[in-house]
Amino acid sequence: MRTSPASAASRVFVVVAASVLLLVAVLSTVLVLDAQRSERSEAEEVTRAVATSLAALPGVAMALGDPDASRQLQPVAAEVMAVTALDFVTIMTPEGVRVTHRSPSEIGRQYLGTIPATPAVLTEEFTGTLGPSVRTIAPVRDDGRVVGWVSVGVTLGSISSQLLLRLPFIVSLALTLLGAGVVGALLARRTTRRVAGDLPAGSIRDAVASYESVRTLGEALRAQTHEHGNRVHTAVSLLELGRTAEAIEILTETSRQSQALVDQVAARRDGDPTVGALLLGKAAQARERGIEWSAEIDPAAPRSSLPPMDAVSVVGNLIDNAMDAAAAGEPPRWVRVVFAAVPDSSALRVEVADSGEGVADDIRDRIWERGFSTKPTGAEGRGVGLALVRSIVTDTGGAIDLREDPTTFVLTLPSRHP
Repeated sequence: MRTSPASAASRVFVVVAASVLLLVAVLSTVLVLDAQRSERSEAEEVTRAVATSLAALPGVAMALGDPDASRQLQPVAAEVMAVTALDFVTIMTPEGVRVTHRSPSEIGRQYLGTIPATPAVLTEEFTGTLGPSVRTIAPVRDDGRVVGWVSVGVTLGSISSQLLLRLPFIVSLALTLLGAGVVGALLARRTTRRVAGDLPAGSIRDAVASYESVRTLGEALRAQTHEHGNRVHTAVSLLELGRTAEAIEILTETSRQSQALVDQVAARRDGDPTVGALLLGKAAQARERGIEWSAEIDPAAPRSSLPPMDAVSVVGNLIDNAMDAAAAGEPPRWVRVVFAAVPDSSALRVEVADSGEGVADDIRDRIWERGFSTKPTGAEGRGVGLALVRSIVTDTGGAIDLREDPTTFVLTLPSRHP
């Protein structure tokens, strides 16, 4: 059984909820990694501070010269471990023989770890008797001579235990953000449902395309009606003045210009009459705005697979943008539209070029974003044109490209199958 497509409101909810979930996951991962880095950095700083401090104590250097050094230094090491978060404090001879250790049975055995070749403080990660640990080894000096070493360390298990103490805060923050995101997704779905009801997303896009088609056709027909009205009024005035020849010339010129475009449209073997009507209206709109209009229609150009309303929306938006750009540029102002067959293909190529200043490099990618527009906001501002055009074109298997010098939008559309 065929299932009905999800409504736009449901899709909005899923997209917003998924985005929030992804954001929470990324943020939680970043917080955990940062906490881990912070705990390790803190362990390195503590081991370095304690190791260098113990190595600098005069009593440690004096005790290391005594044959009974373990009896004197083991209590010191045990006290340091008891009052700090350190897992071991190992004091050893210059050769690395342990004098102190957390496990007394290890006293007298060789230290497991790196002993610097030259007297220096070294912090490293090493696996010893207590497992992997972050440790710092520092030289014990007496009158400039190295009389022993102090190694202080924290096991990676202890570092992980400290990290676990931070997890409740991270989890609480993640759950709070996730809850806020779900509420936001619910509000977005509710708002979308108020506007679009339970219509699927495709239907909404079709509705927008239909609106754009009606808008651009309306503007074209208004311009054509206005132009014809002006010419008729002028011709009537000339007739009243007895200047019959001039009146006839005005009327025949109007008919000649329109007929030339009608002949091109009609010559196509599989033309779209809706797009033809659009071009006639846009020609009048261009003349009204003082823009030179040129339409080249190859009689062999196939008809695209776009429905009439989508075709009007796509071509009309591109022509509107071209005329806006031409009108804002320097003379001569012109717009050129070309319908032709793609060589060695059954596809249709549509080119819309203008004399405008072109698209700035910093917004070439943004012009395709929904809501982005270089036009002012308000009744004349539009932010769906190119986004809608690309959506319609790509959905039908076509492609759109922007070229420069002059600014030209090139559409490649699959043809309609017989």
